[in-house]
Amino acid sequence: MYKQYLTAPIALLLFATIAFLPLQVTLAEDASAVDSAANQQERLPLRELRLFTQVFEQIRRGYVEEVADTELLENAIAGLLLELDPHSVYLNANDYDDLQEAATGEYGGLGLEVGSERGMIKVISPIDGSPAAKAGIQAGDLIVEVDNTPVRGMAVQKAIDKLRGEKGTNIRLTVLREGEDAPIEIEITRDIIQLSSVRSRLLEPGYGYVRVSQFQVTSGKDFKDALKSLQQEGPLKGVIIDLRNNPGGLVPASVEIADAVLDSGTVVYTEGRLPSANTRFEATEGDLIAGTPIVVLINGGSASASEIVAGALQDHQRAAIIGTQSFGKGSVQTVIPLGDGRAVKLTTARYFTPSGRSIQAEGIVPDIVVEPAEIRRYTKRKQLREADLEGHLEQADSKLEPAQNDDKSVTDDNQLYEALNVLKGFQLLGKAVFSKADTLPDIPDTEMK
Repeated sequence: MYKQYLTAPIALLLFATIAFLPLQVTLAEDASAVDSAANQQERLPLRELRLFTQVFEQIRRGYVEEVADTELLENAIAGLLLELDPHSVYLNANDYDDLQEAATGEYGGLGLEVGSERGMIKVISPIDGSPAAKAGIQAGDLIVEVDNTPVRGMAVQKAIDKLRGEKGTNIRLTVLREGEDAPIEIEITRDIIQLSSVRSRLLEPGYGYVRVSQFQVTSGKDFKDALKSLQQEGPLKGVIIDLRNNPGGLVPASVEIADAVLDSGTVVYTEGRLPSANTRFEATEGDLIAGTPIVVLINGGSASASEIVAGALQDHQRAAIIGTQSFGKGSVQTVIPLGDGRAVKLTTARYFTPSGRSIQAEGIVPDIVVEPAEIRRYTKRKQLREADLEGHLEQADSKLEPAQNDDKSVTDDNQLYEALNVLKGFQLLGKAVFSKADTLPDIPDTEMK
């Protein structure tokens, strides 16, 4: 009875597929019947499909606990994508809802972007201000247990399901961290994650800072608004775009951000097997900050859409890239709705920077490598200066004030500190070049070599 119930619908499905393929091949290629049969055999491995039905039947009849047919088939669908790459996944109705919530910027959970590595869950980066970040979770941590349940071999999406939950509920993570001899246990209280993807402020007069923590639906608009807000506080001498620990997000948002500071040219292009996967994104005319020097900060937690922005600005020589090598996720996932509230997130293309670089598994290499380090000021003995001498001449009237930086977030962050210094160098170099150009004598055309 079990066997009849199982094999009838599956046989019908296989028959319908097999019956359709020769007709499709004949219409498309006008092949002979023999060639069509060979093609069909290549495209649809019947032996493996029969093996699948046998395994399905054995699980259905003999597994220690009864499992619904729908659950087994759904697990089989998830398995189709599990071994493709770490980013292709099957999304059930709840997963699909969660994905849509994340794109709009609000969900209940820890605030982590994760992938898979060696059968464990790898933290790509914690989101700024999230419960995970506050609890001390770091980019590169490997989650080996969730509430004392091992996660080795667990699908990424299933792990995400375990990490998410209602606000106020607790979860205990066991993580492996480089440099630590033993696993670390961290208890975190879930919260509503409000993804404030863009923040900005002035570090010093004329030097703006824009932090982009994730690429969401509104990130492009928020970024442009941030630049306009900084400009309202006075002329900009330079801008730092901080993409460290930014796990990525929506490609259109990254294109819009790069476009905001480019005048023209390609931002990114993608290549895949389907015609729809071959796309080129171009910058539109108009640089919002009119060529103001830019430094982009990246690190190992900068992935995907972050690398699109960094790669585009680096290739167009629009910004200096500072920090450490980025994550190296150079693939594009397409979410394909299945019509019943479920979907498939499938890797459909690789993306390339304007110069044709693929950063898949390589990442963006900074123009200036600055490893994270602790800044410690030396206590210096007071030195005698001219102003300390009795009878020294007083300073002539001057409007110059000594440079100061009271922002502890800059002095406590060596990468940000170096980025600010690079911007100041650009400013000084620009003044020197213009000053020299202004003093050059006019040279008659006849003397030009």
